[in-house]
Amino acid sequence: MGLSDAELERYARHIVLKEVGGAGQAKLLKARVLVVGAGGLGSPLLLYLAAAGVGTIGVVDFDVVSLSNLQRQIVHDTAAVGRNKTESAARTLERVNPNVRVERHPVRLVAANARALVQRYDVVADGSDNFATRFLVNDACFFEAKTLVSGAVAQFDGQVATFKPHVSRPEGGHYPCYRCLYPEAPPAEAVPSCAEAGILGALAGVVGTIQAIEVIKEILGLGDTLAGRLLIYDGLNARLRTVTLKSDPSCALCGERPTIRAVA
Repeated sequence: MGLSDAELERYARHIVLKEVGGAGQAKLLKARVLVVGAGGLGSPLLLYLAAAGVGTIGVVDFDVVSLSNLQRQIVHDTAAVGRNKTESAARTLERVNPNVRVERHPVRLVAANARALVQRYDVVADGSDNFATRFLVNDACFFEAKTLVSGAVAQFDGQVATFKPHVSRPEGGHYPCYRCLYPEAPPAEAVPSCAEAGILGALAGVVGTIQAIEVIKEILGLGDTLAGRLLIYDGLNARLRTVTLKSDPSCALCGERPTIRAVA
């Protein structure tokens, strides 16, 4: 796939990177990425994926833009209040990079549609804000053998990890899935929502941008993967650390004796 003169200019700062080059940029242009949620995490994710030239970007979100979103959901603006988030995001991405194809999915992600949506894309990035959706996305990615880049934020803290249990680790075994990290959702009172506990808007920008980097790395096969590792960012105290994750032999989804055999 040859790059046009306009593409060579637009993506020049990628192309001069020896790890990317023209061949890597061509891979990005052919790639298909599904972003779950066009909110605080999805906003920077979508913007940077579009700017990077990821050829096809799917956006799943059934919600509409509200004024309280705008403190952190930077893919939307004041004029978008009341519009569906996929429509608003698509309009913004069109202005950022008109050569990127945006596929809108203004629906709630549920068991009945999760696998069909996931199977259409190469990589999935989850920016949802609840455990039920995170488990659903993880399970759909597992059954469709798709790499998942997951992010989460709360108040001043964030985390990012990549899950690809369908891939073998160099040292043997396979990488963990999301259920290896969280076998079940914690009690609702233990994890208050952003509306209840608040969130520093820029924190979502940091974590969502890290997710975008990891998605691009997975597409290009660059550097060290975050599969098998959890990156934790403490924004209040400016600390970043990484925790090693291992696959759980007793995991209900990817363990030795799985009990989850379908998306539910």
